[in-house]
Amino acid sequence: MRYDLHIHSKYSTDGVLDPEKIVKIAIKRELNGIAITDHNTIKGGIKTKKYERVDFQIVVGSEIMTECGEIIGLFLTEEIKSREVQDVISEIRDQNGIIVIPHPFDELRRSAAHPKEEDVKFIDCIEGFNSRCIYKKYNNKAVEFAMKHNLTVTAGSDAHFSKEIGNAGIITETEDIRESLIKNDIKIFGKRSPLVNHVGTKMLKYLKSISARPSPSTTNQSSRRS
Repeated sequence: MRYDLHIHSKYSTDGVLDPEKIVKIAIKRELNGIAITDHNTIKGGIKTKKYERVDFQIVVGSEIMTECGEIIGLFLTEEIKSREVQDVISEIRDQNGIIVIPHPFDELRRSAAHPKEEDVKFIDCIEGFNSRCIYKKYNNKAVEFAMKHNLTVTAGSDAHFSKEIGNAGIITETEDIRESLIKNDIKIFGKRSPLVNHVGTKMLKYLKSISARPSPSTTNQSSRRS
């Protein structure tokens, strides 16, 4: 069984993929399931869950930004409201979710967490292969940290565009993804994503932020009314 555990839909601030399209592409690429991990929301996961099939599992997740970097919560049922790291961890735990540190030690990402030994007790999994890590050494350092502290090593494409879906993930012997992660009974696979996808994501995020701003005419009308 092959699962890509890190995918972004259009419900991320830097995402564009429609949930139904994600599922169709993932099935075409012979995946048995995916995790939707949109930035700071489970909306994409909930929407995508509607397209789950008997032979294709969808995990609802979210990649939450905290003051210590990003944390992924998997198997969520409610939005994570806090952005304080300890509160985020507590909210994920309260939902019986699994805590994953995505792309740790990646010095090119301001969003990357840099876990220390004292943080291990709060972590279930380390993302040991992220397709969007430009340098192999960052993934290697993540695997080394996980192995040293007996943490499950996961992988994901971190897909924001359709061509990236399935670039990385985990392989399990059973259909119970959660149990496999808890028991550390998985293998990972992956290939790196072309640098152009990073550029595309930054452009998309900028364009979405521009479109979300109120137009000058709307602002002026509001000023006149007040």
